[in-house]
Amino acid sequence: VNQILLLLLVLTVCAILYNKVHQVPLALRNETVDLESPEEMEEEIPVVICAAAGRMGAAVAAISSIYSNTEANVLFYIVGLKTTIPHIRKWIENSKLKEIKFKVVEFNPMVLKGKIRQDASRPELLQPLNFVRFYLPLLIQKHEKVIYLDDDVIVQGDIQELYDTKLAPGHAAAFSDDCDLPSTHEMVRSVGMQNTYMGFLDYRKQAIRDLGISPSTCSFNPGVIVANMTEWKHQRITKQLEKWMQRNVEENLYSSTLGGGVATSPMLIVFHGKYSSINPMWHIRHLGWSPDARYSEQFLQEAKLLHWNGRYKPWDYPSVHTDLWENWFIPDPSGKFKLTRPDS
Repeated sequence: VNQILLLLLVLTVCAILYNKVHQVPLALRNETVDLESPEEMEEEIPVVICAAAGRMGAAVAAISSIYSNTEANVLFYIVGLKTTIPHIRKWIENSKLKEIKFKVVEFNPMVLKGKIRQDASRPELLQPLNFVRFYLPLLIQKHEKVIYLDDDVIVQGDIQELYDTKLAPGHAAAFSDDCDLPSTHEMVRSVGMQNTYMGFLDYRKQAIRDLGISPSTCSFNPGVIVANMTEWKHQRITKQLEKWMQRNVEENLYSSTLGGGVATSPMLIVFHGKYSSINPMWHIRHLGWSPDARYSEQFLQEAKLLHWNGRYKPWDYPSVHTDLWENWFIPDPSGKFKLTRPDS
């Protein structure tokens, strides 16, 4: 009996000593987990930008402008085709952008098979990457809120401000209305650009008239999007967009109209009356619509985001306000992408 009691006493002492020895390291391990750096605890802002062949310099300038004007924790999703991905990755890793956080995502153009009607008037609008915005939940898995930007933009404000755009309950996305900023109205009139649904949809077609949308309804521009992925998936937005793409292939509902918006038109239909608004200064557009029409320098300095939507891009010639764009351009280390200028 004494031996058994002695054995129990020894085991008890050993257990106490074991707990004391291991207690401190355990506490330290817990502390280490909790003491994350501020950057790790900061909310990640996902920004989706496409890198298309022949215009990768646009994506680089857009990324450069965003990164240089914010302290936010930005994660860039750079979307490309299989053939273009090595080029954009090399460009980033061999320039001052090597410090950014980014993921390169391959877009498979086979998802568009049978959904795009050929349109010879604006063949550049049929490039597969123009439709990446339709498939955001398939490309971006872990984020609740996402920013999508066209490549022909530069950002002069803090991207955190755009990310903080409030989306109303039940809205899957926020856009900028084409009638929202008086300062742009003169520009729109001077170049004859449409800013209503009439400019994008063919109202001679019964399917369009059946929508019950007035042709004078103000359109919006999907080159800048703040999207809620939960609502997008819940409302099956991608499926709705694909439905209208397929109907256009069969009935030619919008491809040949003035706007030429093969990517814009289905979004105008699907999101009609069901989107929130982006601050107008976060999407100053039409800079690429004419090589002659210009905004005032003061107005452009106050703008948070500039968009060269239209044919006349700032990396080509002719174009307007190219100096503002070139502030953020980073030359291609491989020398493949070159700016087109009058003296080049």
